[in-house]
Amino acid sequence: MQRSGMPGQVRFRAELSPQEEPEPPPKPSDLGVPTSTLRAGLGALGFLETAYLTYVKFTGAEAFCPVGGGSCGGVLNSDYSFIFGLPLPLLGMLAYGSVALLSLQQSGKNLISGLGENDIRFILLVTTTSMATASAYFLYILSTKFAGTTCSYCLLSALLSFSLFFITLKDIGFEEVRNGIGLQLAIAGVVVVALTNTYSMADTQQPAFFGYTNTALYALSFFSLCFFFGRLSDITLEPYETEITNQSTPLALSLAKHLRSIGAKMYGAFWCSHCNEQKQMFGSEATKVLDYVECFPNGAGKGRTMASECSSVGIQGFPTWVIKGEILSGEQDLQTLAEASEFVADEFSPS
Repeated sequence: MQRSGMPGQVRFRAELSPQEEPEPPPKPSDLGVPTSTLRAGLGALGFLETAYLTYVKFTGAEAFCPVGGGSCGGVLNSDYSFIFGLPLPLLGMLAYGSVALLSLQQSGKNLISGLGENDIRFILLVTTTSMATASAYFLYILSTKFAGTTCSYCLLSALLSFSLFFITLKDIGFEEVRNGIGLQLAIAGVVVVALTNTYSMADTQQPAFFGYTNTALYALSFFSLCFFFGRLSDITLEPYETEITNQSTPLALSLAKHLRSIGAKMYGAFWCSHCNEQKQMFGSEATKVLDYVECFPNGAGKGRTMASECSSVGIQGFPTWVIKGEILSGEQDLQTLAEASEFVADEFSPS
């Protein structure tokens, strides 16, 4: 996304006194960074780890194992380090890389064309659910088949996978997670069955539980998928309001008044977490001033359509800003909005 601006003019100055300097925008994650950024960072870390292990696997080199308790090379070179004949680190590298790439796309990097916000959230949910399920399975294998061996890479990968899974659940929200529980159960069942069948030849003394429940897991997975996709078109979300808890800074309030005065509009959806984050950035007082257009005033799902005012704009994701004829897609910081709207710092007022 290119920022508009006319040369020779200062659109935004941060020359406020220390007492007047605006507070940083609210952070949705507990670690102080947006969830998409945090997920991208953890995905990149997982990508680097599995890329190293993939290199070790293909070159036959000995992996560096910083933690004792037995050589982790025994785990990394065992029959359990392959899935369908493919090295497990290679599949992990693809999974972590996909999560990192999609998270960057969600944060507004526009690396992949043709993917909307809903598509990204759906793919991330499927991917991280699969990764968390596989990690739980491998932790069981590690504790039963390799008792007494500490595999630091395995534990790090499990920690990353579970972290990515819970971050994705937090980002999606309770309502959507609850409506998609059938899909998650189906994915978990398919992953367990696939891994169990893959390793059925690795150990003839496989626990009876896995042998006896293969058919049941297949049936559970099949019926869960049928239930989810059969009910998908029936799912509806009733509109609800999210409380804006942050106080508006004088600068945010002044910018909101300016945006409204020039006819700038923010298009959003009640279920969109990034729309909520954008409002939290402005604060409660400034949000009431903004010209906000709810694109799903009657709810979302079966029989609920996007408001004509939004569909006519050609919205690709939420939130979307229309400022002086320019369309800005995704969550924007205050400086970007100031530059796009030609807001000058001299317009700052303590009111």
